[in-house]
Amino acid sequence: MASSEGASLYELIREDIIEGRLAANERLVVTDLARRHGTSTNPVREALQLLRGEGFVTFLPNRGARVRPIDQDFVRDIYEIGVLIEPALTRWFVNMATGEDIAELERLQGLIEENNFADTFRHSELDTAFHTVMYQRHYNRHAAELWWKHREVLRAVSRRFNFTLARRAAIIREHRELIAHVKAGEADKAAELVSRHVEGSGRHILEQMRARNAARAG
Repeated sequence: MASSEGASLYELIREDIIEGRLAANERLVVTDLARRHGTSTNPVREALQLLRGEGFVTFLPNRGARVRPIDQDFVRDIYEIGVLIEPALTRWFVNMATGEDIAELERLQGLIEENNFADTFRHSELDTAFHTVMYQRHYNRHAAELWWKHREVLRAVSRRFNFTLARRAAIIREHRELIAHVKAGEADKAAELVSRHVEGSGRHILEQMRARNAARAG
């Protein structure tokens, strides 16, 4: 278990990578980072291991830790894995869902619609809680944890962008349809919907990244 100091340092370094303050392929020197953040080297090592687990940092033999480029290929790879994993997790959930699970999904969806994207951080927290209801009890902990790690990456990257009106409408609509499929016990339909949902989210981030890159180039 990482210390709380290592975990909060991880968030600071992750933000520096996402915002470009630590450049792609830049070497991450433990002593330099410790000095920069006014801490000892052990929390920095913990933070780099957490970042490695999420794919933000790579470790190369005899070359140490480096910043993984947060580019379109990186985002595409992550969301495509989600398209493969999440339908399977969803299919299992539909077959195991209880009345309490459905009530919790409806409660969270109500809060999502009440917020209506006004507070994007709150939306992100509620949306993650919505999907966590479906995946948190899955017997394959490795698959569930992989989903969580990848979702954290996409959440962190997507914070740089606003949701388009079309994407907002799609999220609300697809969540409602998903709840209806869960209530009806329609596992295959729910899995197919989640596949589209995850792909739509990934494509939205890619489109925003392309637009930002085009604006910078122009």
